Amino acid sequence: MASRGLPPDEHLRPEDVADRLTELGALLTGHFQLSSGLHSNRYFQCAQVLQYPELARELGRLLAERCNELEYDLVLSPAVGGILIGHEVARALGRRHLFCERKDGHLQLRRGFSVRKSESVLLVDDVLTRGTSFREMQALVEASEATVHGIAVIVDRREAGVDLPVPVHALVTEEVQTWDPSQCPLCAQGIPLDSPGSRHGA
Repeated sequence: MASRGLPPDEHLRPEDVADRLTELGALLTGHFQLSSGLHSNRYFQCAQVLQYPELARELGRLLAERCNELEYDLVLSPAVGGILIGHEVARALGRRHLFCERKDGHLQLRRGFSVRKSESVLLVDDVLTRGTSFREMQALVEASEATVHGIAVIVDRREAGVDLPVPVHALVTEEVQTWDPSQCPLCAQGIPLDSPGSRHGA
């Protein structure tokens, strides 16, 4: 089967990102449990797009262009979902890339990775919802006496009232409805629940 990515010499336009997410099945509709524990009728599975190296490269390039007003020393992303896009943003910026992993319920730097004192750090992930992982990564950076100066994501689908202390750069911004499980209308309708997020072991 032919690749559904891009030819090596073709560039992805910012205005085409949302359409490509939909075309490749990265935007799902149904009944989902998010990593936050909330339920939603929409879920973004960016791995469906990032499986194509040419598209991953182009998404990284576009995000890097959105973030180039500051000079970053390091790109940091969370495993698992943020590793590919974080690496591609770092490649486009010409900077090194680290990823942190969840162990004992918390994001940690492992594999000998370390953030150097006074580095300027860009946090990168595929989707932003409640900002929990970003706050954990910021704490890791600040514990190393470095500073987070920006966040970059493919999709910003923040819930109302979620504010972060640094600029957020996104290729797609979507308003998505979420519910507490006790008040979820999809649960009331008996619609089967899917838990595709990495924290739920999907």
